[in-house]
Amino acid sequence: MKTIMLVFGTRPEAIKMCPLVNELKQRDKINTIVTVTGQHRKMLDQVLDIFQVIPDYDLSIMRDNQTLFDVTINILNRIRPILEKTRPDVVLVHGDTSTTFATSLACFYLQIPIGHIEAGLRTYDIFSPYPEEFNRQAVSIISQFNFAPTERSKRNLINEGKKEATIWVTGNTAIDALKTTVHSDYSNPHLDWAENSKLVLLTAHRRENLGQPLHRIFRSVRQVIEENPDVKVIYPIHMNPIVRQAANEELKGVDRIRIIEPLDVLDFHNFMNKSCLILTDSGGIQEEAPSLGKPVLVMRDTTERPEGIEAGTLKLVGTEERTIYEEFSKLLNNKEEYDKMAIAVNPYGDGHACKRIADILQR
Repeated sequence: MKTIMLVFGTRPEAIKMCPLVNELKQRDKINTIVTVTGQHRKMLDQVLDIFQVIPDYDLSIMRDNQTLFDVTINILNRIRPILEKTRPDVVLVHGDTSTTFATSLACFYLQIPIGHIEAGLRTYDIFSPYPEEFNRQAVSIISQFNFAPTERSKRNLINEGKKEATIWVTGNTAIDALKTTVHSDYSNPHLDWAENSKLVLLTAHRRENLGQPLHRIFRSVRQVIEENPDVKVIYPIHMNPIVRQAANEELKGVDRIRIIEPLDVLDFHNFMNKSCLILTDSGGIQEEAPSLGKPVLVMRDTTERPEGIEAGTLKLVGTEERTIYEEFSKLLNNKEEYDKMAIAVNPYGDGHACKRIADILQR
């Protein structure tokens, strides 16, 4: 029997790894171990509850005002005895978080094979997104199993010298997660508030957007809303106090912009499903929203998901106030432009990525 450990610690990782945990637990010949770092705490626990995943080990590293130094050092120190005790045949990590980087480094030191879920995403700008681009490139150097979501991701890895025999194109497990979370009969008081309006879902919190870029984003959103009385915005705000202060300064007093506390994954996916379009600086949303037929404006200067740009499901709009205003207004008021994005084919998978990955690991 093979022992496979999955390690994750943030909400986005958990959304994409929990469906894989549940798929692996159905396999008789695989002993599945779940380790969470708690890099995010409350938001992580919400996802675990929804997918009914109970960790075998919890590093509980989260501290107030933690830095990248804190996260990396604490994971390295706390995961070592667990890895030495369990000696898994392979450790699966996801994407590009500090949890992923630190866990992979620990496994490298102990010569335990790494399997990288969502491998091969690249911007090739080491500081954008920061520190994620470094994290995922570093993990690719030492991973033995590379589960790429798309052919482009596979090509990136091959171009970097990875052997093709170590790469499998599986689709993205984010799409698998939607099968568990999205419900046709879902209801929520915030959605009742937005009924009979064009609902726009906003997320903005990325580290490189803190400061003036975030203020520009909020000002452009405010201007569009003030000019379009049939539109309402729901903004599940990040816990970061810098984000909250900027939102309060720029969005205060606009009664058709509702700022709410962070949503759990089930609520968030259903809010996406009920919206007409999404403005985000997130990564995973760029994959999830197109599966639901929702156009996405990406408020970043780079994206590691260019497949969505090419397919027409995403549009990269940067953080300049005028550009966001123009593109946001266009989608709200030009049906032809909106329909082109809404009906584009999602390039990120068909909802069977977890089965493919489990099959490969079992073989």
